[in-house]
Amino acid sequence: MTNPQVTSVEPNAIRDGEGSVEGSPARQAGQRDLSTAGLIVALIALAGLLAAPFFFYPVFIMKVLCFALFATAFNLLLGYVGLLSFGHAAFFGGAAYFTAHAAKVWGWEPLSAILLGAVGAGLIGLVVGFLAIRRQGIYFAMVTLALSQMIFFIFLQAPFTHGEDGIQGVPRGHLLGLIDLNDPLNIYYFVLAIFLFGFFAVWRIVNSPFGHILKAIRENENRAISLGYRVERYKLGAFVMSAAIAGLAGSTKAIVFQIATLTDVAWQMSGEVVLMTLLGGMGTIFGPTVGAALVVIMQNYFATSDFPVTVLIGIIFVLCVLLFRRGIVGEAIRLLRR
Repeated sequence: MTNPQVTSVEPNAIRDGEGSVEGSPARQAGQRDLSTAGLIVALIALAGLLAAPFFFYPVFIMKVLCFALFATAFNLLLGYVGLLSFGHAAFFGGAAYFTAHAAKVWGWEPLSAILLGAVGAGLIGLVVGFLAIRRQGIYFAMVTLALSQMIFFIFLQAPFTHGEDGIQGVPRGHLLGLIDLNDPLNIYYFVLAIFLFGFFAVWRIVNSPFGHILKAIRENENRAISLGYRVERYKLGAFVMSAAIAGLAGSTKAIVFQIATLTDVAWQMSGEVVLMTLLGGMGTIFGPTVGAALVVIMQNYFATSDFPVTVLIGIIFVLCVLLFRRGIVGEAIRLLRR
């Protein structure tokens, strides 16, 4: 078997067959400018998130953070590997059930319960990914959707999920037995820490040699195979990581809202995360967060109005596809590069 000598593969080099990935000086300068701009935006966003609970309703911001982490996890698979999954709700909602049961029935400390949910989602992702990565394109998407629906009916019938009632009254408890998460500020900064951890994990994966190989697979899978990479293993690894981080988001949401229901595991949730990612800009690190914030804000604002929010989101999605094909952040990056 061929033993690849390269530790990372630049997607452009694979697509164009270039021997060097250095690029022109102008391109390097542009990349440095984009990196600097991204760092400034990240610092401003972090400062805003730290101050947000003093100006806005903390529970609403925590909802945005949970869905932003969910969309970021999904973007790891769609934006950087090119795999469209319609089954990510199984990991998001499944982790919520695991965490809710561990916290309420077993009396687990909240952080331990959340980690259990993330690990459980990763194991589900391992099984689903092992079966799904054998197909490509629309067949991959349909396999993930079918398996997700099967998992949905398992949770519907399982005794510990309480069917359509879900698991209600999940206690927030005390973090590490010391910090009372019933306090709004305590739980907000706890959720913010989890979001930052998950966001940094995705950023680190994307910018690692492993991430470069994922981009290479997305750009030219056959070339990656010709270089000796076991593409199936990299796809499965990315799928499991994406599922585990999505489960981290679902587990956190269960603690925040103190409930786990079938809504979190239904196929509509998978559709929502696809919409969030495409609106914000797939393949960008900040895009899913922006898309998730936009969708959650619209759902909250129009929840009490007579205008159906799903129709409005659909209209915005169509306009985004027609006018901003790269998503909001993707178009902003393109303008900066120009």
